[in-house]
Amino acid sequence: MIMNEQIGITAGRVWNYLAENGPTTIIKLKSSLEVSNGHLHLALGWLSREDKIELIEYGNTYKVAHKN
Repeated sequence: MIMNEQIGITAGRVWNYLAENGPTTIIKLKSSLEVSNGHLHLALGWLSREDKIELIEYGNTYKVAHKN
């Protein structure tokens, strides 16, 4: 599988997770989806670029939420 496909699949999983569970931290996403840091961050970048998520500072990390 080529990298763009893997990133797209991970982005879809992130999107679905947020739809079912609401805003969550990046650490919780990584743990729940069992993905590498690299794939998760690339997927978050993809979704952010498409203006589909919000990244909210939360202590020393971020919460991720669907964009309203």
